[in-house]
Amino acid sequence: MRFLRQSLTGLFLLAVTAGLLLYAGNMVRGAVEDRLARDSSGPPARERVFSVNVVEAEMGQVAPELIAFGQVQSRRSLEIRASASGAIIQLSENFEEGARVTAGTVLAQVDPSRATFALERLANDLLDAEAEDRDAVRTLKLAQDELAAAEAQVALRQKAYDRQADLQARGVGTTSAVETAELALSSARQAVLGNRRSVAQGEARIDQAETRLERTRIALAEAESDLDDTIIRADFTGTLSEVTAVEGGLLSMNERLATLIDPLALEVAFRVSTPQYARLLNDDDQLHRSEVSVSLDVMGTDLQATGVITRDAAAVGEGQTGRLLYARLDGARGLKPGDFVTVRVREPELKRVVRLPATALDAAGTVLVLGEGDRLETVDVTLLRRQQDEVLVRGQGLVGRNVVTRRTPLLGAGIKVKPIDASGSAPKPPEMVELTEDERQKFVAAIEGNDRIPGDVKTRMLNALSQPKVPAQMVERLRSRMGG
Repeated sequence: MRFLRQSLTGLFLLAVTAGLLLYAGNMVRGAVEDRLARDSSGPPARERVFSVNVVEAEMGQVAPELIAFGQVQSRRSLEIRASASGAIIQLSENFEEGARVTAGTVLAQVDPSRATFALERLANDLLDAEAEDRDAVRTLKLAQDELAAAEAQVALRQKAYDRQADLQARGVGTTSAVETAELALSSARQAVLGNRRSVAQGEARIDQAETRLERTRIALAEAESDLDDTIIRADFTGTLSEVTAVEGGLLSMNERLATLIDPLALEVAFRVSTPQYARLLNDDDQLHRSEVSVSLDVMGTDLQATGVITRDAAAVGEGQTGRLLYARLDGARGLKPGDFVTVRVREPELKRVVRLPATALDAAGTVLVLGEGDRLETVDVTLLRRQQDEVLVRGQGLVGRNVVTRRTPLLGAGIKVKPIDASGSAPKPPEMVELTEDERQKFVAAIEGNDRIPGDVKTRMLNALSQPKVPAQMVERLRSRMGG
């Protein structure tokens, strides 16, 4: 019985001891969790403020610039072809690739023998035709004289007939005498008819002679032209290209010898999109004579020229899009036909537009502007043009507002920001404040006792606190984190 009582007493004490240990362990765990909870609590949360570059939206008139690419070509080029066949007996020393020739310069000459012989034959034919014409004139003159004599003979025969008829009427003449006079009159009239036929034949001969003479003169002129065609001259001042002729070579009719290009009469052909073309039309749907500037980058040196748009292509062209425009160039020094150049077209001015950086506009056509309390607001705008890194826009309530120059995913309507003038002005120096010795020592102790601050940052902050004046922004940050 005594053993049982002692055993129960030992079990009771053991249970009480285990309970006390559990209670003590729970108190220790609670205290540890409470301490950990107090240590992990950071400074009171505050709103994050982003620094953004802003620019003031100013309304004005801007002449947009359209950029395209085109090719320089000559407005006047001529293929030099042979107008006569034969061997080349003379070739100019300047008849070579890239040579510059003046208007009227003899470039080459084809053997003129056949053309010369033909010209001489036709010259002789012309002499024959002129002699035939003179002979026809003389023959006609004789025929006209014979006709006049025959007509005079008819008049005499008529008088003789009238006299015999009068005598017969008075009973003095005889019938046979009247008949004889009448037969003589009839023969005279027949002679007049024959002479008239001779005159008509003479006139016809003159017409034929004059026609032959005119044909011979035309043939002679053609022969002279053929002889002149054996000499090949430059029609205008220019530069030779694609030269193929050699002295002594045989030429066939219309064979190409070279190409003559006028290097001063240059133009640029460039293609633009259909909307860009529509912007270059005036109120009468005619192409505006806009100014253009052409540049060619050659090893860091720009060859530039100016000009004006003169016309556009009549058709789009198979497999092409947009519109092909031509601009006449003035003073295109250094440029050659075939150069691939950059073309800048000055469009008509746009009124009441705002110029902004391209990064200020998002895909939805909105920009961010500063509102009350430096909070961002969204403004809808209409995109008019893109000019390299800038855009030209219009928007209701945009003029005079500060616009964020660069959009990021972190920025949006309602976000508080710190605006920075993007006009290039120097930033303002940070505001400095003086600390009491107690505050200074308090901040130093807090920084040294915080193991989560990186070493280089801690050193920089301690150096700043050792100065007579400390940046106000750092002081406010330390106070907010320390809860004071």
